[in-house]
Amino acid sequence: RKYRCGPHYGYEWVSYNFPCSVFSNGSGNSIRHLHLASCAFHPVAGLARLTRLQLFKVDITGDELGCLLSNSFAMEELNLTKCGNVIHLKIPCLLHRLNCLVVLQCGALKKIENEAPNLWIVRIDSQPEKVPVGDVLQVKDLQMLDCSESNLVHYARAKLPSIMPNLETLSVESTGEMFNTPILPVKFLYLKNLRIFLHDRAMKGFSPGYDYFSLVSFLDACPVLENFVLAVLQASVRHELISGDPHLRQMPEHRHGNIKNVTIKGFCAAKSMVELTCHILENATSLECLTLDTICDDGSEDLDRTFDDGIARCCYTVLDWGMLDEGYRGLRAIERYIVGKVPSTVKLNVYKLSSRRYAIKPYEYSYANYLS
Repeated sequence: RKYRCGPHYGYEWVSYNFPCSVFSNGSGNSIRHLHLASCAFHPVAGLARLTRLQLFKVDITGDELGCLLSNSFAMEELNLTKCGNVIHLKIPCLLHRLNCLVVLQCGALKKIENEAPNLWIVRIDSQPEKVPVGDVLQVKDLQMLDCSESNLVHYARAKLPSIMPNLETLSVESTGEMFNTPILPVKFLYLKNLRIFLHDRAMKGFSPGYDYFSLVSFLDACPVLENFVLAVLQASVRHELISGDPHLRQMPEHRHGNIKNVTIKGFCAAKSMVELTCHILENATSLECLTLDTICDDGSEDLDRTFDDGIARCCYTVLDWGMLDEGYRGLRAIERYIVGKVPSTVKLNVYKLSSRRYAIKPYEYSYANYLS
């Protein structure tokens, strides 16, 4: 990468031509991992021992990339991000070791012609039907992340069991859900790990019409599910808040006998989210650990959560006092409606906030596994 001083402040990117001459005279045969960014790369041959190729903002065509891949028989991972000149990507059948494909923000890409026989990890930023990735029956790990689309949770529940029936791990990011998760007979027969990330990019709060409790139907569609993560990043809560002694909906006919670990990040005081959590506690008969966090960040135990001047910087966003208020409402909901329902066999982890503005002591629960 190359920098030059910008016209006002800081630096700006300057693309340059990566010299393929460094691969001449056989020197390229020792390269195992190649990561190029903000350059033009026009290879005329493959790299026999290359196992991982990462291209970020690289000027390369689909034909040039195909030429490189057709002779890189040791390739295991291909990662393309913001490569705007790739229209048609062809992955040859000779790449028997290729198991991971990542394609993000490649706006011109119309088709991926995949013939690699052992591709089982796919990460894309859209629906598989919008960026066809070839034969997907063998795909076991699908990640629809870094997305700017809404209703992907609904899409995943409605379409993916038929399109990718052998999924074992599914990660979905959606910028909003206008429709509740549907109840359908088709199931994910092999899905063991499910991660749903609801990201309010507009920072206005999710539509109050979306019912978190409807995710019960997604859990019910995964008979062997073991790990479930729900992450909700929103600036404010527009849903009905829980209060008093409300009637909580129950679905005792939906049992989840294999779920062992559940994590909810961005837990809030929305009544439907409390109902979802209580349902899991009452119907996940093999549950071992429940982790609740009222802030949606990376969850590191050493993460700085001391907030000054009304601003907290976490992994995904900048939090203001309004979001902190929602966090404390969530903590109060945990104390009042969740703690008493946790079976003795389940470990409950609650990540707390730390602020000079608020007193924490009322939320320091007595159970030993409380996380500070």
